[in-house]
Amino acid sequence: MHEKNIKSDLILLVVAAVWGASLVAQSMGLEYLGPLGFNAGRFLLGALTLLPLLLLSRRMLSIFDRPLLLASGAAGFILFMGASLQQAGLQYTTAGNAGFITSMYIVLVPIFGLAFAQKTGKNTWIGAAFAAIGLYLLSVGDSFTINPGDALVLVGAGFWAGHVILIAKIAKQFDNLTLSLMQFLFCGLLSLAGALLFESDELAINNMIAAWQPLLFAGVLTVGIGHTLQVIGQKSAPASHAAIIMSLEAVFAAAGGWLWLNEQLSSRELLGCLLMLTGVVVSQLSFSWLGARRAASKAQQL
Repeated sequence: MHEKNIKSDLILLVVAAVWGASLVAQSMGLEYLGPLGFNAGRFLLGALTLLPLLLLSRRMLSIFDRPLLLASGAAGFILFMGASLQQAGLQYTTAGNAGFITSMYIVLVPIFGLAFAQKTGKNTWIGAAFAAIGLYLLSVGDSFTINPGDALVLVGAGFWAGHVILIAKIAKQFDNLTLSLMQFLFCGLLSLAGALLFESDELAINNMIAAWQPLLFAGVLTVGIGHTLQVIGQKSAPASHAAIIMSLEAVFAAAGGWLWLNEQLSSRELLGCLLMLTGVVVSQLSFSWLGARRAASKAQQL
């Protein structure tokens, strides 16, 4: 493996660890702030983290570019929906569950791509089958009822998948740093508007101060630095490598939930997590070598 690829993989591993730990911080933040209020704080902090870099690069004027405003507004809205559903779901489910269910976006991306005439292979459907069985074991109880928190996070995963598809289409058209800052700003402002409408009682200065540690971690490290490192890491890492490495976010979330929140998983839930992780990995593997091997075998027989 080339040195550049190793470096990219290590960067993405750090991203996965930070994002996984962020779910723990997000759970802690709910003790003080509502879902929308916490998201407003963390995404506006994330935008603020990138602002000095944008000023140093002298690209501030580009934020007023109309195509950029439209693209970042769309990305920010989808990000707002995904983050809001995930944060709302964390009120009813564990950080570990949220991590594994959120990782479903990696399986959903190629499936959603069918709507845009993008081809997908057998590996996607095999991976989706593993993930679906795992999701059932993790989230559906004996009475065939799904945990409401898990359901919210799953719908949120659909928006994360849509966000990945949109970013893939617009990332090459705009400066990555400017696009990141603007989508965080839009997401933060939408979250703030929602918090003022629906969570005004919880949106107090005292609560914001009490939540400063999870807000600082989720805002500066996860949103500001984590998403920037993702862009840097994905420039050199193959897409399949990137997806598999970033899916380890779920493992870090489960480990963080066990370490800091005393979350426990039953043997059934552990099996579900394992099947979901297997599905994510399988969905990124190429089975083309099987066809090539069969073709070579037939050629030898002839």
